[in-house]
Amino acid sequence: MSYTEILYEVTGPVARLTLNRPEKRNPLGPTTIGELLHALDRARDDAAVRVIVLTGAGKVFSAGGDLSSMGSGGTPLQATAGAATKPGTFVDLNLALTRVGKPTIAMVNGHALAGGLGLVVACDVAIAADDAQLGTPEINVGLWPMMIMATIFRNVPRKRGLELIMTGDKISAAQAAEMGLITRAVPREKLAEEVDALAAKLASKSPVVMQLGLEAFYRVQDMELEPALQHLQGQLMAVLGTEDAREGLMAFMEKRAPQWKGR
Repeated sequence: MSYTEILYEVTGPVARLTLNRPEKRNPLGPTTIGELLHALDRARDDAAVRVIVLTGAGKVFSAGGDLSSMGSGGTPLQATAGAATKPGTFVDLNLALTRVGKPTIAMVNGHALAGGLGLVVACDVAIAADDAQLGTPEINVGLWPMMIMATIFRNVPRKRGLELIMTGDKISAAQAAEMGLITRAVPREKLAEEVDALAAKLASKSPVVMQLGLEAFYRVQDMELEPALQHLQGQLMAVLGTEDAREGLMAFMEKRAPQWKGR
């Protein structure tokens, strides 16, 4: 199965999805979105895959939405079905990242701007090269980052996020880490090493417990306290009912490494 605008590679328990139009700064157009949706489903359904890494080819993570594919109202056109695509929009892509049930890591190899930044903050964890820049420059061309505000403001304080959006300024990876847009910034020469180490650590955990935990995390983020606690109580019981939870507790008492069954 092949894609035209992304690369899909599986190494051990890690699936790597690479935006692969470096000559265009890896824009997020309809075909790219459709291929990412297809690839996320593919990774979700592959039991051997435990972690998903998103990155960009070349020197840029993604410069954002493909302006040439926008309709007259400034809305990205919907991806159409193809051999290795899934129809959907940027909304569907953001939702898919919260529903894939496996940890997602944004490996920010270069500038992440506009929708590219939106893709970064939609991932569970984001590690950036220290020379990468991030921002929402839409205001500079008479646009507003409507589609990524929901994820931005789930990660950063209101006033910090609004300043970024209203000025259109680019910020350094260190600044992005300080305000919560990314997890951390690392020297460029250590980026792959840091991402690989984190992916290996996450892949070593129980996949069924990871899935239940991520589903609960995204389910309760907009709930009021009482229903959130009630939902989480039920999910705790679901976790305790897994074979992996029983194995983990037994391994702890027996002072040995757990052997996860994924159920």
